[in-house]
Amino acid sequence: MAEIEHTETARVRRAPKVIVFLVLGAAVGVFVAMILTFAFSADTSAVTGVTYSASTVFGFLAIICGAVGLLLGGLVAVILDRRSSRRSHIVTIEREEYLGETDDFDS
Repeated sequence: MAEIEHTETARVRRAPKVIVFLVLGAAVGVFVAMILTFAFSADTSAVTGVTYSASTVFGFLAIICGAVGLLLGGLVAVILDRRSSRRSHIVTIEREEYLGETDDFDS
């Protein structure tokens, strides 16, 4: 049985999962929109003269606050990713490949 060994170096670090930060930021933004919806009364708009329902106000605020939360979550993920790249370590990897005989299970 032939055996081939390779020695390589690699940089190992802990990186944050960006999608988790994006989803969490958007969820916090929607939660803030819910709080803002019930914090203000439904008065007639001074510009348009229309009275908006609470669900309409929540929809507008959810889009705006969700997008802002998404951006802030992404910013936090990028900052943490930059910090984790400073704490990376270089390790040596020994890789072995076996060539030759087939397994008895293949027959």
